[in-house]
Amino acid sequence: MSFTQNHISPYKNIKHRCSYRTEEHSSKQMEAVRNLQVILKDYVNGFPKESDMLLKTSSITPFKLPQGSNAVLVKNLYLSCDPYMRGRMSKNQGSYVDSFTPGSPIVGYGVSKVVDSGHSNFKKDDLTWGGTGWEEYSFIPNPDTLFKIQDTDVPLSYYTGILGMPGMTAYIGFHEICAPKKGEYVFVSAASGAVGQLVGQFAKLTGCYVVGSAGTKEKVELLKNKFGFDEAFNYKEEHDLNAALKRYFPQGIDIYFENVGGKMLEAVLLNMRLNGRISVCGMISQYNLEEGEGVKNLFCLINQRIRMQGFIAVDHYHLYSKYVEMVIPLIKEGKICYVEDIAEGLESAPAALVGLFSGKNVGKQVVVVARE
Repeated sequence: MSFTQNHISPYKNIKHRCSYRTEEHSSKQMEAVRNLQVILKDYVNGFPKESDMLLKTSSITPFKLPQGSNAVLVKNLYLSCDPYMRGRMSKNQGSYVDSFTPGSPIVGYGVSKVVDSGHSNFKKDDLTWGGTGWEEYSFIPNPDTLFKIQDTDVPLSYYTGILGMPGMTAYIGFHEICAPKKGEYVFVSAASGAVGQLVGQFAKLTGCYVVGSAGTKEKVELLKNKFGFDEAFNYKEEHDLNAALKRYFPQGIDIYFENVGGKMLEAVLLNMRLNGRISVCGMISQYNLEEGEGVKNLFCLINQRIRMQGFIAVDHYHLYSKYVEMVIPLIKEGKICYVEDIAEGLESAPAALVGLFSGKNVGKQVVVVARE
């Protein structure tokens, strides 16, 4: 697995250009191709809407990159819809990643095919995953933040999920931060999503007892029958989350993988065991609020000697090879499965992204731009 370790801010390395030439190539007649793009109209308040984005048709003129250039031009194949993207749709207020630029294409993670390259690590037709634009073609001036895809015996779309940032998030949060032990009690919120479904399966492979929460009957059944969770419940049907957790964890919770925040976190804190661990990768219940909710029961951190740690996957990309060596054999041997919710065509991307925040997706939300 070939990659570099300069992954702190992969999104700064994407430029959106309708056409580009240099003097060296200006005399050449190059055929322009369509470049459909998803544009953020303006910063968003509250729940995002499809109308906050628009589709724009541009053209792009490929050319042979000048000698000495490190840039690559990629054709995007699959795009990843991720909850963190909601924060980027608002004006930056101390977030760990830059806001989108209104009037420009949205950017995020994707799987791409190299069309042209001036970088020594990439050649034409190489497959990559990493930061790219929500458009058919993206120009990336610094591709050091891209991972080259070596194993194509698994679906390429997996590199937006289990073999990409969500997979690393599940691995780092569960194995590296929580350091699970066989027999421990694990709770996962938003458990049917891109990250949660993996955390639960990692927990079972470690020999833990695992319970997940989700928002529909369909998702609850998926957790138990597809992903092998010991138990699961629909949090929308529970009037008292504290009572629900006591029902499923009469002996308490050793590990909580936090995806939700708010009332769920408050209830979990009351049910943690001594020396419990909480890894925090997201708080989706707070993303669309103008002012975040306060959290009660923090005194439990002291009483139960709980360690609660937030983390960002990109800080740990130096462990990507280690993770892939662990997870690809599990995929190929059928010991771990991954469910995707596929939206066909770039035109479907705005609806797919907005749907994340009302729980419309079942599994990892992926947008198919092209199939090579």
